[in-house]
Amino acid sequence: MAPGTEPAEPAEAAEQAEQAAHRDPVLHTATFDELDARTLYALLRLRVDVFVVEQACAYAELDGRDLEPSTTHVWLSDPSDDAPIAYLRVKTDGPERRIGRVVTHPAHRGDGLAARLLDHVLADGPGSFVLDAQAHLIAWYERFGFTVDGPLFVEDGIAHLPMRREAQAQRSM
Repeated sequence: MAPGTEPAEPAEAAEQAEQAAHRDPVLHTATFDELDARTLYALLRLRVDVFVVEQACAYAELDGRDLEPSTTHVWLSDPSDDAPIAYLRVKTDGPERRIGRVVTHPAHRGDGLAARLLDHVLADGPGSFVLDAQAHLIAWYERFGFTVDGPLFVEDGIAHLPMRREAQAQRSM
């Protein structure tokens, strides 16, 4: 073996793995046509694991909106294995954009990942945003300027409220 090409010592390998675990997650955006099959599978698996299995909601997770040209998929992946750890989608509906399917892997909750995704989407240009928030998350969405915009409704056994964030004035430089 050439000098400097020896395999890492076990302690060194463990340190490298530890450093990889603490790197920032990687931000991705893509339309459906830009997603490869492996990534699409991983994104859908995260959504199904949380929304269908964990929340015990038997519903059609694959609703056709993922395929629409005006839908953008936004996610953060773990830098050590590229697995999605937080996700949301944004669909342009006329003058407003609809945010949906906001989800974080259970092992990464409390790390601010959903907030990072929402900040990214909200900074992505002018326009109003709408979403249907699970009732227990109303205060969290209010932190981003969303306000309740209609009556409570139950979807798949979970209480939701429609919310809206009006277009923000552009800041002058």
